[in-house]
Amino acid sequence: MAAAQDVHVRICNQEIVKFDLEVKALIQDIRDCSGPLSALTELNTKVKEKFQQLRHRIQELEQSAKEQDKESEKQVLLQEVENHQKQMLSNQTSWRKANLTCKIAIDNLEKAELLQGGDLFRQRKTAKESLAQTSSAITESLMGISRMMSQQVQQSEEAMQTLVNSSRTILDANEEFKSMSGTIQLGRKLITKYNRRELTDKLLIFLALALFLATVLYILKKRLFPFL
Repeated sequence: MAAAQDVHVRICNQEIVKFDLEVKALIQDIRDCSGPLSALTELNTKVKEKFQQLRHRIQELEQSAKEQDKESEKQVLLQEVENHQKQMLSNQTSWRKANLTCKIAIDNLEKAELLQGGDLFRQRKTAKESLAQTSSAITESLMGISRMMSQQVQQSEEAMQTLVNSSRTILDANEEFKSMSGTIQLGRKLITKYNRRELTDKLLIFLALALFLATVLYILKKRLFPFL
């Protein structure tokens, strides 16, 4: 059971790191976003979803910490939970700052477009394409990290399943040993009872034989030596 708990804690930590990286990548996308507002709204929606998943995993890790038997392990996990919570708050602060910066940049670009017309639009388009390429490269890198972590999570889940199956096999063997032990105890009692019964039977046979011989001797004495 302790091994299964350790695997669950490891999986929680891995997914917390994964969601943290994804949140940071989305915040960077918000910083690089040059509009329109609909694109910013879509990015914010994704950030909210990742924060929700991150918060859920941190809560699971906290629950696992509270279920630890050893106080030292419990305190270590609670410290990890606190660190993750601080990192999440830092990400939320960065998220708000990135939104503010992005909105100011969008407003400035819209004002500049109204003043300068087509040239600024072309410059903005070029900058947007460059930012899109950069964001695509960052996203691809993060996706690679995410795939690697997903493989690790899958391997951890398989290890946990193997541990569970091994535990079940050991429990079944223990039950069989208990049953065999009960059968052996019963056999031992029956053998002991049989040995006692055999001893009693031998004693009765000996007494009956002695009585028979005494009777024969008495009869022979009366027939052969009636004067005695």
